[in-house]
Amino acid sequence: MFHLPQGPLVTSFSGKYGSVQYWVTAILERPCVSDQVVKREFSVTSQIDVNAPYFLSSVSKSKEKTIGCWFFTSGPISLSAKIERSGFCNGEAIPIYAEFENCSSRLIMPKAAIFQTQTYLANEKTKTFRQMIANVRGNHIASGSTESWNGKTLKIPPVNPSILDCSIIRVEYSLAVYVHIPGSKKLMLELPIVIGTIPYNSFGSRTPSICGHFSMDMSWLQLTLPEQPEAPPNYADVVSEEDLARHFPSFPQADGLEHEFGSSTFAYIQEFRFQPPPIYSEVDPNPTLSEEVRHEVSFEI
Repeated sequence: MFHLPQGPLVTSFSGKYGSVQYWVTAILERPCVSDQVVKREFSVTSQIDVNAPYFLSSVSKSKEKTIGCWFFTSGPISLSAKIERSGFCNGEAIPIYAEFENCSSRLIMPKAAIFQTQTYLANEKTKTFRQMIANVRGNHIASGSTESWNGKTLKIPPVNPSILDCSIIRVEYSLAVYVHIPGSKKLMLELPIVIGTIPYNSFGSRTPSICGHFSMDMSWLQLTLPEQPEAPPNYADVVSEEDLARHFPSFPQADGLEHEFGSSTFAYIQEFRFQPPPIYSEVDPNPTLSEEVRHEVSFEI
């Protein structure tokens, strides 16, 4: 087994002007015969936790531009944008909060895009390559109108994580919110973002309070319980024989029941096992003695 170095390793990357690659080489040395060499490439991903405090702070910027030349100006175009955090992962959607105000005489179009910037440093020379990896647009804004983005989403496609700790190659990302202005340069502002590998945990900040509430509610567990529970009292010790005889009168034995019914008790029970229930009637078929007397008594005047 081959162990990688303990220090941090740069994430594998292949760009326009350079790459970061890792190879493992196995050499078989044999006397009087040329060595046999086998190489295999493998990938390394440097972990970036987007839950770090400096990735959870919001980022906001604002900018304004006046359209026109010299004394022939048509009014300013203002733009302000904000994101709640700067750390994201592949597949996440970035909620964008922005305000656009068009005081010019032109019809403008608000847009947003994610840019990847590759920077190569070698022999005291620097090369930069920049490309758009995702974009979204809004509705046209007429002259004298405004538009608001209250969480408009822009999804991050599968891309390489940010590379920030390499001395020769850097891969950085930014969210650009801009306005396309016909016949003029676009009004743009960029918010730096980082694409990591450990996803955002929205419940991380609430964990301490939840744990504290849980420990408070479960404080009853600290009560001590006896090791051996006490056995309940015997029924005969609580109820006297006279009470027992009064509440539970003696019943005839099974032999007496068989003599009375002329057959076994089990057979007598089976006889009524599948009998239908009695027919419903509002008149009691078995009136009590008091009801019979009430109907027989009459009064003569």
